[in-house]
Amino acid sequence: MKHTARGLLAVRLTPADVGKRVSVRTDTGMAPPAPRFTDTVGVLTSWSNGVLSVTRRDGTRVQLAESSVVAAKTVPAAPARPRGTPAASVTELTAVAARGWPGTETERLGDWTLRAAEGWTFRANSATRAARSAPGTPDTPELERLVDWYTARGLPPAIQVTTGAEDADELLDARLAALGWRARRPAVVQVGALAPLADRPEDPRVTVGRELSEEWLRGLAAARRAPRVARQVLAGGPSVWFALAPGGPDGPAAVGRCVVDGRWAGFAAVEVAEGHRRRGLATAVMAALARAALAEGASAAYLQVEPGNHAARALYARLGFTDHHHYHYRVAP
Repeated sequence: MKHTARGLLAVRLTPADVGKRVSVRTDTGMAPPAPRFTDTVGVLTSWSNGVLSVTRRDGTRVQLAESSVVAAKTVPAAPARPRGTPAASVTELTAVAARGWPGTETERLGDWTLRAAEGWTFRANSATRAARSAPGTPDTPELERLVDWYTARGLPPAIQVTTGAEDADELLDARLAALGWRARRPAVVQVGALAPLADRPEDPRVTVGRELSEEWLRGLAAARRAPRVARQVLAGGPSVWFALAPGGPDGPAAVGRCVVDGRWAGFAAVEVAEGHRRRGLATAVMAALARAALAEGASAAYLQVEPGNHAARALYARLGFTDHHHYHYRVAP
């Protein structure tokens, strides 16, 4: 134990706690008025040579000198789930999301699915976890085979790793980082109940159907870069719906896509043209898709959003979505 001006603090961690979620208080050594202590919460991914490495919920890694630690303990594996939020493991959601945004070519490699789509979007061109083996079995995919698979297709080998939940990949992420794999494209997976989103007045500006039309494709900027491959990826998935709000000669006012997979409805590619924003179209598109998904038997919703997209995150919060976990990609050196 260590004494500080604030009382008796205890370090209740050892290197045997690597892999657990922890809270660590360190002495900054800074003079007032700067904060004397700082707290770091996350998964303890390593403890060696006098340095603790902690991966936060958002995937950022913090190196803490053992000599600066004044208090530390293990904490519950995941934050409390807000009431009404759908329950799901990271493994379940990751597998559902992968089926909802498939590559044009896939192959199973142990617990992992390799996806390729000629480089169109990281999501369709990365390995993602499809299952989780029993404790004690290797957690890292066969990297040599994975690298060969992507190299043969002219693509950078990339692995989607998750953070911030009970069955996430913090230890795998640390191993890949130690091997020189670079972190790219952080994202947040959010979940919410489907019924409240569907229970909104119908908007006559929006239509929903199964057809992926040329007009719809014009409404998604990313699809215009590689329309042939984009069409294959966007049309893939267990049960796909497309929402469209016509605009004019320059293209649609808004588009959106939803994939139904059992109880899950996955929202993606929701885009509103610049001249049509702040008119409620994004909400109308998602509500129309939610009604179609609810009628098909779905009850829970998920989506992925960039951490820095504050406008989208504010919209999704108003629609009842909350953070479930984070992920990013590790790309081979």
